[in-house]
Amino acid sequence: MTGFGTAEGPVAGGQLRVEIRSVNHRYFSLSAKLPGALSAVEGDLRERLRKDFERGHLNVFARWTSVARSAGTVELNLPRAREAMARLRELQTAVGLSGEIPLDLVARQPEVFTSLDDDGVAVSWREVEPIVAEAARQCRAMRGREGAILADELTRRLGQLGDLTKMVEGRVPERLLVERDRLRAAVALLLDGRAVDEHRLMQELAFLAEKLDVTEELVRLGSHLDAARTTLAGDQAVGKQLGFLAQEIGREINTIGSKANDAEILHAVIAMKGELEKFREQLENLE
Repeated sequence: MTGFGTAEGPVAGGQLRVEIRSVNHRYFSLSAKLPGALSAVEGDLRERLRKDFERGHLNVFARWTSVARSAGTVELNLPRAREAMARLRELQTAVGLSGEIPLDLVARQPEVFTSLDDDGVAVSWREVEPIVAEAARQCRAMRGREGAILADELTRRLGQLGDLTKMVEGRVPERLLVERDRLRAAVALLLDGRAVDEHRLMQELAFLAEKLDVTEELVRLGSHLDAARTTLAGDQAVGKQLGFLAQEIGREINTIGSKANDAEILHAVIAMKGELEKFREQLENLE
């Protein structure tokens, strides 16, 4: 699911802004762009977000909106300036020059002036965590709204599968009658007017009925559909569990199709497979 969250708060005397964007992904994946000062807390960031997001690719971007006074300022390294002046005077004497040494020449010497950037700011995870938590909460809230819409769509697909299952259940007894009449007609044709052994015919029909029986498959299919509805009604991450149930539903549908031996049931099985495929496609967007 897609989502976005942002939060800002005080960290190390400055203001830090954190943005979290999420897109669909089968597993948890994190890409973080952080200021150098936050590199030490990247591991904590990953573990914190793993608790909030089981699936999805997360892009986390953090930046300073303002930094502590010590960061971004220029400091004079007085001992280094004195040392640079002494070396310049030695050079002046060595080459036989006279006059004053310009101040700007001293200032241009390495390390006379140093600049403190945000990488020099000491950052603790304790300060950063509340900001990340708020951004994650907003992102999850947005994903939750999208998830509710997806849940309605998945529930509708399950309803279609349930209706098709009932149609197959209603067709099964009639199919056996059709098979009985077909078998009786075939035997009568072969006997060419001779008497039919009803007992033997009933035995063959019973064998055929057992071979074509899909009662167990229909019971299991109904159970899987009920389990999927219950799972969708929960408030936990359901993507992986629904993925497993979708596999089991597909297995039962395939078995029913292999035993169908009936045009109407086959048509229903084809429709079931279509609904299940759409169900699985939507699961890719669900946590």
